[in-house]
Amino acid sequence: MMRSITYRLAEFFLLFVVMPISFALHYPFVIKAILAVIGFGYIIWVLKKVERISFKVKSGIPWREFWKRILITFSIIILLTSVFVYIRAPEKLFYAPIHHFSFFLLIVLFYSLLSVWPQEIIYRTFFMQRYTSLIKSKSLLIFINAIVFSLAHTFFRNALVTIITFLGGLLFAFSYLKFRSTTLVSIEHAIYGNWLFTVGMGEMLAFPGMDVS
Repeated sequence: MMRSITYRLAEFFLLFVVMPISFALHYPFVIKAILAVIGFGYIIWVLKKVERISFKVKSGIPWREFWKRILITFSIIILLTSVFVYIRAPEKLFYAPIHHFSFFLLIVLFYSLLSVWPQEIIYRTFFMQRYTSLIKSKSLLIFINAIVFSLAHTFFRNALVTIITFLGGLLFAFSYLKFRSTTLVSIEHAIYGNWLFTVGMGEMLAFPGMDVS
């Protein structure tokens, strides 16, 4: 039953459309937190009990190919974001690591462990495992994944965040389909996300203390 097309379509609609949109509405945060925990718990349960996914680092990861791709992509991101911050708000360029270094390190650790990994479990591992067979076109699969990943960030109510997460979703979906590794795509996600905090774009991700006071 849980592998049927009807069930998975309903699951997709509830987890990746209804729930993210609801988080953008005004109701108590504690209810949102409970819903998020229940949703994530359901996802982990389905991956382990239904999809039989093993949560361990697989062998034979193509590290050299991965880092080669990261070097090229990250260099472009560094250039574009540095120019963007310098033009839009030069006073914020590298503000957090220079003026709030200890807090900056805590944010980097928190983001990498408690934000990036759960997001990649949900939006790459679970999404690809459950819905790849429903979407035959690889390009369409990547596009839809980027759309729902962007939708998950609508509660920020920030157009630039929506654009950034959509572009990030394209990159991460492509990486996951290429390497089939949650570990690699989580590393990539952490590198790009932490760079945004470093270069001076952290405030748009709603992390306190990451902007100019």
